[in-house]
Amino acid sequence: MIGLSEYDDSLPPPPPPSHAPELVPYLFSEDGVLTSALELEYRPQQDSMARAVAAAQSTDEPLLFEAGTGVGKSLAYLLPGIIQAVDQQRQLIVSTHTIALQEQLDKKDLPLCRRVFSSDERMEPYANFKSAVLVGKANYLCTTRLASALRDKQELFASTEHSELQRIAVWAGSTETGLRHELTPPPSPDVWEMVNADSSSCSRKYCNHESCFYQRARHRLREAHVIILNHSLLFTHISAGAGEPSGARGVLFPDDFVVLDEAHTVPSVATEHCGLHLSSYGTDRMLKQLYNPRTRKGLLVKHGGPADRQLVEDALEAATQFFAFLHDKLLLQQSVVRVREEGFAEPWLEGPLGALHRSVRKRADDLDDGRERDILLEHARRIGTYQTSIRRFLSVADSDQHVYWLERSGRRQTIITLRTAPIDIAPFLRDELFGKGTSITCTSATLALAGRIDPFKKRIGADKVPGAIEHSPFDYARNFRAFVATDIPLPTRDQARLALDVLTDYIAYCVQRVSGGSLVLFTSYADLRHVATALEPILAKAGRPLLCQGAQLSRTALAQEMRDAGNAVLLGTDSFWTGIDIPGPALSQVIITRLPFEVPTHPVLEARTEWIRDRGGNPFNELTLPEALMKFRQGVGRLIRSATDRGIVTLLDARIVQKPYGRWFIESLPMHDLTRMDRTNRDHRFLPFE
Repeated sequence: MIGLSEYDDSLPPPPPPSHAPELVPYLFSEDGVLTSALELEYRPQQDSMARAVAAAQSTDEPLLFEAGTGVGKSLAYLLPGIIQAVDQQRQLIVSTHTIALQEQLDKKDLPLCRRVFSSDERMEPYANFKSAVLVGKANYLCTTRLASALRDKQELFASTEHSELQRIAVWAGSTETGLRHELTPPPSPDVWEMVNADSSSCSRKYCNHESCFYQRARHRLREAHVIILNHSLLFTHISAGAGEPSGARGVLFPDDFVVLDEAHTVPSVATEHCGLHLSSYGTDRMLKQLYNPRTRKGLLVKHGGPADRQLVEDALEAATQFFAFLHDKLLLQQSVVRVREEGFAEPWLEGPLGALHRSVRKRADDLDDGRERDILLEHARRIGTYQTSIRRFLSVADSDQHVYWLERSGRRQTIITLRTAPIDIAPFLRDELFGKGTSITCTSATLALAGRIDPFKKRIGADKVPGAIEHSPFDYARNFRAFVATDIPLPTRDQARLALDVLTDYIAYCVQRVSGGSLVLFTSYADLRHVATALEPILAKAGRPLLCQGAQLSRTALAQEMRDAGNAVLLGTDSFWTGIDIPGPALSQVIITRLPFEVPTHPVLEARTEWIRDRGGNPFNELTLPEALMKFRQGVGRLIRSATDRGIVTLLDARIVQKPYGRWFIESLPMHDLTRMDRTNRDHRFLPFE
């Protein structure tokens, strides 16, 4: 968390009018500033989008806008948004799903906006707008907490951790930002937990922006006209009630207005962050910050007595018993288990957490007002939150609206996590986004299904929100081809091995026929590994790199390797269907191995399937098919990333031409003409670009 409630809660005065509606045509028209002063290409689709965004923002109305690849949607929402932010002294919140887009906005698009404003005398007043990137509070070092940890290190840390604390202290003297990712190697989680800014003791009450990295970042946020963050952080704050104290319109800050780019991911990200997420690992760390029986260190060494520390030991023992029972009874045979009714476990933690909560609260009340009292009160609140959350989970309190499940994760599969999520995310988004009285613009290259945005509107609680579509300006007729293999068997139980062998043969054939790079998208890790084993000797003999998700390189590093190689073959699953941007011949072919239908085995999908069916709906048409079409459009969209790009999409799932629903996928392609092929005729039918 970042403590957004520290902002001034008073209601702002009514803002002056925005000049964006009158200035946007001056910027985006065929003879406007973008073309005349900066010699950028005129894009009528961008012009149309910018006018629509300016109109919606200036009247604080919501808008859904699908903008195909190449429209230039970033400038179309940034320029009008900045004009309004400066005119009205409000904050434009821009949220993205991927780090890549966040970095593009910060490093490329916002500097371009400054160039646009600086290039014309009429626009000059907007050239000095201020921007900031918002990251989570726990990513920052707090120098006040660091000084306290150094002073109390004998009580807080084992002797083996003292050198790590000193390393952080040395780094603090040279870092400009105090952000954790800049420290190499990464800091110890246990030590960082005690010095990061995610604490009530890191506040304007105890820190100032001249010495504290986080408070310095907050100072920049308060002055910023544009704030960039990601969807995960946005919904973490929203679900924690970030905008509630003020009573004013606005989502995160009083009177802000919001753009959600990559908005097709909003339902899934909101679902992920709007429920309980309580783990055995987090419980253990929370308790051991108070007292660690092994090291005999913690806050209660200084602020408590033997009885207090014994209560921590009792809670740790109860937590071990509780999570071990969940593992042995429910998670021994599978890693994810849905919980439907209460009575599946005893409340072993209820008593120990309650006693510890009272003890820590009493110790805090015995102290005078100040930082140390606030720290203990914060820990007492945290214990109380854990106690309440576990109690509600065990009672399966509102199973008609939320789905409950247990997960087993971690390197050794020993971390047990209690999870909940809303079955229908639309009411939450309707209240927390579209019901805040401010402009909410949702945009993406893939919001519509078969040219209609209505299904997406329904999913996000925006049924009455205006929607618009501008298609990509790219010349797909000249630069795009699509092929489908019609003779690959479906991977049914009796044909699974044959289907995988034929699939592997097609992939090997297709990647060798294309001289540039190929991205092969899977729905199964097992299929990916099988194909990788078969391709490795073939590509090694040809001197071409084979890159695989799940190996040592990160997603970002794999994409960069593919850009650098020019002719690599990259095998990826779920996360590679979206957000990968590799322009030019380095990505000349996208191969889709299976239509991306999700089997409703995960508790959230299972619960939503039941919910739709109970209301007389069709889960396949209302949930499974729309999700698959959205993902399919994203996968196809990896191919053509610029006006000069060209390439092919190869579909290795015959259902697209054999099943009635296949027409929805065909209509989702930039060009609806498919060349059919099989192993008897593919040599003369499969014709990539030379």
